[in-house]
Amino acid sequence: MTTYAGIDLHSNNIFLGIIDSENKRLFSQRLANKLNVIKEALRPFKQALAGIAVESTFNWYWLVDGLQDAGYKMHLANPSAIKQYEGIKHRDDRSDAFWLAQMLMLGILPEGYIYPEKDRPTRDLLRRRMLYVQQRTAHVLSLKGMAQRSLGGTISTNRIKTLKPEDAENIFKQRHLSLAGSNAIATIRFLSSQIRSIEKEVLRYLKIKPEFDHLLTMPGIGNILAMTIMLEVGDINRFPKAGNYASYCRCVKSERLSNEKKKGVGNRKNGNKYLAWAYVEAANFAIRYNPKAARFYDRKAARTNNTVARKALANKMARASYYIMRDRVAYDEKKIFK
Repeated sequence: MTTYAGIDLHSNNIFLGIIDSENKRLFSQRLANKLNVIKEALRPFKQALAGIAVESTFNWYWLVDGLQDAGYKMHLANPSAIKQYEGIKHRDDRSDAFWLAQMLMLGILPEGYIYPEKDRPTRDLLRRRMLYVQQRTAHVLSLKGMAQRSLGGTISTNRIKTLKPEDAENIFKQRHLSLAGSNAIATIRFLSSQIRSIEKEVLRYLKIKPEFDHLLTMPGIGNILAMTIMLEVGDINRFPKAGNYASYCRCVKSERLSNEKKKGVGNRKNGNKYLAWAYVEAANFAIRYNPKAARFYDRKAARTNNTVARKALANKMARASYYIMRDRVAYDEKKIFK
């Protein structure tokens, strides 16, 4: 008798539901988030268990890795693609767990990608770097805004990078403004040091794989962005077409159309926010240093606005990089900017 399991995962407990191939409920219980307890509950069903479906929540690593190591076939469910019948009057953790098991049994479970465990810490370290970069940018913009309000002029980003906390006294004459400026400069310098330390460690530890090596031929993509893309993508062959990859990178529109009229928007958060950030960063660098990319951006911005134009360039770069990674070929400017 073949059985299927579904796990509704929470921060401190899970709800485990197991069914057979005729949708008969064999087991249901709430368990603590302890791997040995969960494995003991699964042990009587291990021989007949075809797979276990776990919802992709923020804390799935330990559970999926632990059960895979114990010999179970794991399936990571995509929560944004799972939708139960809207007419259900009552839903709880029990029904959610059995719903995951039922979809797995029927072969209709929308699955996410279980990223290889050995590369996951490095990927998460670069995600931490991205967070620090965003926080540093927020402090830089805040300092520039404070200067505009108080002095009537701005401070260039390049100058801010060279400032020391004590320099704030020469820029802002009012005591509390000087203190705020000094704190902002100190925070920017600290974040910059943390970013550099992460980059140094990643560059020392990680080498770009052959299928991602040609990303470095694209304008706007250097070692760190190439490694970010490599670690976020994992296996490029899991995307059947360039459009699927661009959608995963959040580089395409999310809207519903009927009779060529907009009827609403879809889930804009579907996809990988880290790849979305990486390609926007690459687009920003390409606009500054690549003439053809700058001309494309200017034409698009003249018809729409700067944000749409930047996202359109990011979309082009995501699609181009898909073929570069899949076919292992160098960047060809003529194909992306005809």
